[in-house]
Amino acid sequence: MAETAPDFSLPASSGDTVTLSALRPAPVVLFFYPRDDTSGCTVENLDFSALLPKFEAAGVKVFGISKDSLASHEKFIAKKALTVPLLSDEGSEVCEAFGVWKEKKMYGKTFMGIERSTFLIDASGEIAREWRKVKVPGHAEEVLEAALAL
Repeated sequence: MAETAPDFSLPASSGDTVTLSALRPAPVVLFFYPRDDTSGCTVENLDFSALLPKFEAAGVKVFGISKDSLASHEKFIAKKALTVPLLSDEGSEVCEAFGVWKEKKMYGKTFMGIERSTFLIDASGEIAREWRKVKVPGHAEEVLEAALAL
């Protein structure tokens, strides 16, 4: 049985507040990424931005989410000419609700961070598909195919 996506309201780079349940019946893609303006996160945001017209043509809303501030998101968007709206989850409540706030290890250090993950939410608000520990190359295309198949 499909699981209903946790509802939330977060501030967006567009200046709006995005409430997940208010987007229905549009399908929604949420991609959680660790940090603005880092290499993998930049590629992922550029890939989703490049495919945004195809998602929009299919009626699918796409949002990137990280714990970065709106000011950080605005700099990132301006620097990389991103078109996907970015949501700021500074308190990590949404990251925790989706189970992407995890213990990570890098260079022998253990810390808490966002596990790169993507969720495809259908018209009724159910999680239709999820991708955990995402590898960036080809990921946005795979998500688009899954969204088109809904």
